[in-house]
Amino acid sequence: MPDVICCGEALVDRLGPPGGNPAEGGEDRLGGAPANVCCGLARLGTSTGFLGRLGRDAIGTAFARLFQERGVDRQGVQWDEQRPSRIVLVQRQHNGERSFRGFLGDAGAGFADTAFAPDRIPATLFRSARWLLFGTIPLASPTAAAALEQAMAMAEDRQVRLALDVNWRPTFWRCDASMARQRIRPLLERVQVLKLAVEEAEWLLGERDPQAIGLALPQQPAVVVTAGGDGATWWMGGSRGQQPAYPVSVVDSTGAGDAFLAGLLHQLVTQPRLRHHPSADAVDRAMAFASACGAMVCAGAGAIDPQPEAGAVAAFLEQQGFAEGLGQGRLP
Repeated sequence: MPDVICCGEALVDRLGPPGGNPAEGGEDRLGGAPANVCCGLARLGTSTGFLGRLGRDAIGTAFARLFQERGVDRQGVQWDEQRPSRIVLVQRQHNGERSFRGFLGDAGAGFADTAFAPDRIPATLFRSARWLLFGTIPLASPTAAAALEQAMAMAEDRQVRLALDVNWRPTFWRCDASMARQRIRPLLERVQVLKLAVEEAEWLLGERDPQAIGLALPQQPAVVVTAGGDGATWWMGGSRGQQPAYPVSVVDSTGAGDAFLAGLLHQLVTQPRLRHHPSADAVDRAMAFASACGAMVCAGAGAIDPQPEAGAVAAFLEQQGFAEGLGQGRLP
């Protein structure tokens, strides 16, 4: 049974050629933030399960094969006979940065992930889970939003901790940004781990300091604020600090934040004390591990294929001389 359940969308990222138009041809890669985290955790050695909905199509078949290969629990996968799996058009720049340009595959009934059904979530999935990870994209669809609420309620009933990656993607929403913000903000009050990009933190909360964000929320969650190549700042277990990004030759930044989060959740599963008065060095090591996961994914194409195993992350950190710099990322 999974230690971490990853709830939300699984889809295909159609990566355009650097500087080109993905609608005119590109490279298809399996993705979707929760699916990325799920596969990243499995690669690192943490037992995980996926909870979401896919079309009964070639993309769904590819995900079923991938989940089986990675050892992902699939009892939470719902299959849609009418709606297709989603294809996202991803425009890439020459520096590896990307933007989202719309979708392909909708035949008029919408995409499978928007029909994620609350009454088909198996209670057995939560039997031994420690964490439920989710993003905000399900809130853009009424049916999927109800399913996310059901999953959160089932997790809370079993004292499963909640982790949120805001993952604000306006392309998925049909309402304006202010309405989306109203739907998203209540989630922040229920979680024990919160990850935001710096732009998301300022948009949602008018604040980029992770300690100020954490102390202002009812659960006082661990908070990580990421800033791409500028690294991340964090507040966890009474400690705060910053983690510079590791230098790599960037091929594609898609999935870097998801790999970071997979690395962090892997550390929280293997070291549960991290959330409650850990040593500062232990948190430094966890954040360095997570940052290394994100950096290593940037060195390959797509979000899932380049995901590292735990041994490879340890070797990467050793090459970076992490041991010599331990503790230097802490903030006063």
